Amino acid sequence: MSRCLTVLATGPLTTVQDAGRPGQGALGIGPSGACDRASAALANRLVGNPPDAAVLEVTLGGLAVRAGADLLVVTTGARCPGAAAHNAPVRLAAGAELRLGQPVAGLRTYLGVRGGIAVEPVLGSRATDLLSGLGPPVVAPGDELPVGDPAGELPGVDLAPVPDPPGGEVTVRVLPGPRADWFAEGAAEALTGTGWTVTGESNRIGLRLDGVPLERARSGELASEGMVRGALQVPPSGLPVLFLADAPVTGGYPVIGYVADGDVDRCGQLRPGQTLRFRGAVPTD
Repeated sequence: MSRCLTVLATGPLTTVQDAGRPGQGALGIGPSGACDRASAALANRLVGNPPDAAVLEVTLGGLAVRAGADLLVVTTGARCPGAAAHNAPVRLAAGAELRLGQPVAGLRTYLGVRGGIAVEPVLGSRATDLLSGLGPPVVAPGDELPVGDPAGELPGVDLAPVPDPPGGEVTVRVLPGPRADWFAEGAAEALTGTGWTVTGESNRIGLRLDGVPLERARSGELASEGMVRGALQVPPSGLPVLFLADAPVTGGYPVIGYVADGDVDRCGQLRPGQTLRFRGAVPTD
């Protein structure tokens, strides 16, 4: 028997993700990695993996896999019907199948397996970066994903009491950005004083938000400058884009603020139609 997972179905999108490629922005390489880093890390802890082991990131359910050997697996993040026990490690016997339905709330589910998904790393990471094309290909039906050998001790935890991602309005903290002077008076209050709707054009690169456009005080565009996960970039439409895991390393639109790093994971679980609110002071001068 082979330590692997055979992919039977993938749902809308399944990718291999780990802790990403941080610290290589000067080379034009974005960090990528799991959109909800906290949920991916929890999956690894529950099956005794190193924190940077690779997991499967499943968007809106639909993943089906068959175990090639007896494996210890766990799901975290968005709770899917079909998972034997969410936030709790379970044995998946050789030949048994795991099929994840569509989650009621949240967008991304993480499937961790003891030993980690052992595809070949690219530039030190097994993360699939959809913007640059780095990393392993998007997971497809028929793939046989190798599973590594167990390396750490099990934590002895039957269940992690972690709340499910919310299905309604979500509020996150926002910090001042470097280009507040590019926006008209009142733009900061508009950003934090109203709700923004997540649109269907959102993806791992960023959340596209709909609402009352933020008015600029300047026309024209900036020279490209460094960009990071959590940046709120405002294109000429006035509608912010919140960058997520596969954000570009540079951008030419002004950044009005940054979502606090710990809250960016929560944004990675937002579905189209949900309302996002920003809390914090973003000065305009």
